Amino acid sequence: MDEAKIMEMLLEHGIRPTANRLMLVKELALAGKALTMTELEDRVETIDKSNVFRTLMLLREQHLVHVMEDGDNAVRYELCHSHNAERDSDVHAHFYCERCHQTFCLYDIPVPQVNLPDGYRMNTINYLIKGVCPKCG
Repeated sequence: MDEAKIMEMLLEHGIRPTANRLMLVKELALAGKALTMTELEDRVETIDKSNVFRTLMLLREQHLVHVMEDGDNAVRYELCHSHNAERDSDVHAHFYCERCHQTFCLYDIPVPQVNLPDGYRMNTINYLIKGVCPKCG
């Protein structure tokens, strides 16, 4: 993903493009999978932990990243391809391999509709399937 596209995504979500934000979004795009904060920090050694954390929280608040818990109880961050700063519109399932401990995006499997009781309001949903991936199969 080129810098112009990343800038466009940031602006579309109401986020001012800074060098750190551009770098973090680029790394999330290059990863092609959900990353932990530690994995992201290792990829962008020039940005300190507190700036990585603050940027991830901003990207989450503006719906440019999804936050999910994987099968190892780790929090992972994934670039959201929605075009909406108000809500996530590209929610999909994730698969956690219990052998290699990798988490994979299953973009073609939508998250089922959940009908909550009156008075409950959903902000996000995490749909995680656990098993063994084809590589470990």
